[in-house]
Amino acid sequence: MARDNMSDLTTFLAVARERSFTKAAAQLRLSPSSLSHTIRGMEERLGVRLLTRTTRSVSLTDAGERLLQTVGPHFEEIDSALSALTELRDKPAGSVRITAGEHAAVAVIWPTVETLLPDYPDIKVEIIIDHGFTDIVAERFDAGVRLGEEVDKDMIAVPIGPEMRMAVIGTPSYFARHPKPLTPQDLTAHRCINIRLPTFGGFHAWEFEKDGRELRVRVDGPLAFNGSRLALAAARSGAGLACLFEDHVREDIADGRLMRVLSDWCPSFSGYHLYYPSRRQLSPAFAVLADALRRRSTIGS
Repeated sequence: MARDNMSDLTTFLAVARERSFTKAAAQLRLSPSSLSHTIRGMEERLGVRLLTRTTRSVSLTDAGERLLQTVGPHFEEIDSALSALTELRDKPAGSVRITAGEHAAVAVIWPTVETLLPDYPDIKVEIIIDHGFTDIVAERFDAGVRLGEEVDKDMIAVPIGPEMRMAVIGTPSYFARHPKPLTPQDLTAHRCINIRLPTFGGFHAWEFEKDGRELRVRVDGPLAFNGSRLALAAARSGAGLACLFEDHVREDIADGRLMRVLSDWCPSFSGYHLYYPSRRQLSPAFAVLADALRRRSTIGS
């Protein structure tokens, strides 16, 4: 294949995947106008329109979608083969892209990456915080990190963390003004701090289980956030009760800043898993990071 055709296909794939000339240009380190000129030249040579452009969006025509599905996988195989050549280096090199929720990124991924990178200076790690269920294949991530129960069955899933628990917490001052809830249903009479996540399509229902009985309680209160950090800050201020990961509030409970209730209704559940497509060839850089995450979970650090 002529070099110009390879270059043009690389440009097309970047624009097709990003659905944006601006984002593709940043990825390829070219100007948007240069990319537009390249695509227009391809369309003229092929005699078909590949992209539909408006002032706000870029979409694929039927011909463009067919080209993406036909050529895209082959380019991914070439990228994987080139990445595999880094095995011949003294140390692996390359980029690794991972998507995860905020808690997983902070509690599991970053501590591992922080200790790994000094020994592997040629590895680059990109961590994207996303609370939704990202399609890691379509978005070209090497892997994702989610709770074990949330991973699709067609993915390879590797445990990288211990079992987890939730904790319902509030300040001593809050409980001085309000009676402690004895059952999950009692929460409906309390000022609770909601968390809205795209995963759940709205406010996250608080989930409980005891003696085989499962309950989902829709709570209400004066505050709602789309992440746990502000929810914890609000709970620390005495604004209401929050339901957060146990490890997130363990120190606050130990120091007496927060008090825990309904502990007997919060059993353990499957912890974080690293997941990736079974058909994808693992790059040396990704293999190093995956192994580090597995080892960290094994030693419980």
